[in-house]
Amino acid sequence: MADENCTQVTQFTFSGLTEHPQLKPILFTLFLGTYMLTIVGNLSLITLIRVSPQLHTPMYFFLSSLSFLDICYSSTTSPKMLLDLSTKSRAISFAGCLTQFYFYAGLSTAEIYLLAAMAYDRYVAISKPLLYNVFMSPGVCMSLVAGSYLAGFLNATVHTSALLCLSFCGPSAINSFYCDGPPLFAVASSDTHLNEVLVFVFVGFNMTSTNLLILTSYTRIVVAVGRMGSAASRRKACSTCASHLATVLIFYASAAFNYVQPTSSNSLGSKKVATIFYTIIVPMLNPMIYSLRNKEVKHALSNFTRRKLCS
Repeated sequence: MADENCTQVTQFTFSGLTEHPQLKPILFTLFLGTYMLTIVGNLSLITLIRVSPQLHTPMYFFLSSLSFLDICYSSTTSPKMLLDLSTKSRAISFAGCLTQFYFYAGLSTAEIYLLAAMAYDRYVAISKPLLYNVFMSPGVCMSLVAGSYLAGFLNATVHTSALLCLSFCGPSAINSFYCDGPPLFAVASSDTHLNEVLVFVFVGFNMTSTNLLILTSYTRIVVAVGRMGSAASRRKACSTCASHLATVLIFYASAAFNYVQPTSSNSLGSKKVATIFYTIIVPMLNPMIYSLRNKEVKHALSNFTRRKLCS
């Protein structure tokens, strides 16, 4: 039970990425460039998919949904981090902190469910090509995307509601550059056991269920690829899965590293690198991963450029 004389804090202060003034302009320039690449890269991919009829397939519908999600997801943390790097004040209001946490938790959870839906899409495309348009109809695709957001924001609602039950009497310094559960638990004045249990249960369930779906999908994909007669078909099947697998491995590895460690001052410091990776770097990398080795995207971009030059 928190102290009855507790005066609830009205704002928090982030420790930020660095205390060294010489590093701040370098980090600001680096992460501003990263954020701009994230916005431009994902918006470009969304636009290309919308204007290219040959990309109007379930796979690219999910990819455009992932790009939109990455823009929103990155925007929950990057603008505030950039503002803090460029000013002396690194404060955020209590309401602002909870709002940032709510959207961060909702969008990050939605992303892992969307990645699982994309794995299922690849399984159907490779294992049941004749029934692909039946299994992955526009209605099914929309339902899978909507379900990802629903799961994400139900998860965020649970954790945000639990945070509202905590008392924060000070200190108000958060050892992070954005509002997340573990750093907030570290500065709470009341017992955080329930919150930690909820994180363990919900994060564990979300990670386990989506991992199982992804592993099951790829196990069946491997079996289907092994039954293919031609080497060309096997290469094409593998190439369509490689980008998705790369995204999944990068996102899950860095996210898991952030949450499997115990909440302590030492671990919170070490988690910053992993957090930067999956909140800032991964959303920038996704359009590159899906575009650079994708012949259909390259062909659509070539056609789009040719039409614009000839018009």
